[in-house]
Amino acid sequence: MKAAVANTFDSILKIEDIAKPKIEPHQILVKIHACGVCHTDLHACHGDWPVKPTLPLIPGHEGVGEVVEVGSAVTHIKNGDRVGIPWLYSACGHCEYCLSGRESLCLSQENAGYSVNGGYAEYCAAHADYVVKVPEGLNYVDAAPLFCAGVTTYKALKVSEAKPGDWVAIFGIGGLGHLAVQYAIAMGLRVVAVDTGNAKRELAMSLGAEYYLDFKTDDIVADIISKTSGVHASVCTAVSKVGFRQSYDVVRRGGKCVLVGLPPEDMPLPIFNTVLNGVSVVGSIVGTRKDLEECLEFVARGKVKAIIEEKKLEDINEIFADMEKGEITGRIVVSI
Repeated sequence: MKAAVANTFDSILKIEDIAKPKIEPHQILVKIHACGVCHTDLHACHGDWPVKPTLPLIPGHEGVGEVVEVGSAVTHIKNGDRVGIPWLYSACGHCEYCLSGRESLCLSQENAGYSVNGGYAEYCAAHADYVVKVPEGLNYVDAAPLFCAGVTTYKALKVSEAKPGDWVAIFGIGGLGHLAVQYAIAMGLRVVAVDTGNAKRELAMSLGAEYYLDFKTDDIVADIISKTSGVHASVCTAVSKVGFRQSYDVVRRGGKCVLVGLPPEDMPLPIFNTVLNGVSVVGSIVGTRKDLEECLEFVARGKVKAIIEEKKLEDINEIFADMEKGEITGRIVVSI
């Protein structure tokens, strides 16, 4: 089968012809039709994070396709089913996190395209218990980004505990943020969007944001507080220290600052104000299978739609180069 393979860190991926995966009794084999490209894939291929993937590696954790082979122990999935293989490739199923509905915190989890081979290939083996079915009427290309970007932003908004009518500030209107705005609107929230440039302004306002602020020209904290009296929650998808601090400073008393992006710097936390104002600062990492089903349902009902540019797997190194330069709007999906 054809696959994009990382053989060494910080080098280009090679399109190789390798053996099709053989499945175990608990697995299924998925014929991949499309796979989203996430910044995490770039980090994996560069070995940027403390826990590094084992090479050679096939990246990709937004792979969607058709089931073509089912393991002998699998009873709930059949050939022909349309499924996606998310970042949470598998978990142990019996630790305190798995048993309490927080499986994305499982210390024994495997991650698609990181600790196990992912979806940058014609075929991918998957743990049958952790794939999620693609709703009828939703095509593979539109579905792919939801298996990471979609569920990540949807879960962050759930974590924020903002209620219909509450104000939420979304920092960064990119591949994650443009979905966060849409999920927030679909959930009945009022949105302030923060990014820079007229293109992002037009995008955010077209998606339903009530206000857009440019971090290069506006006084973000003062302006948001004057317009909203402080937001009930903020979701920071940006990767800058300044953005993270601003996302904290705009939250009203008793609100939540939800951190999603992974900046290289640390963010100092003002302990006195945090305690005095009863502000919660929380991290949110992807989502569970249930979260993913819910986020897909919003899209299937036409409430949310990722902005997608479709390319071919052979374009992956050019895609990574554009990603490093910050030249991608929305999400890239490779067809396979």
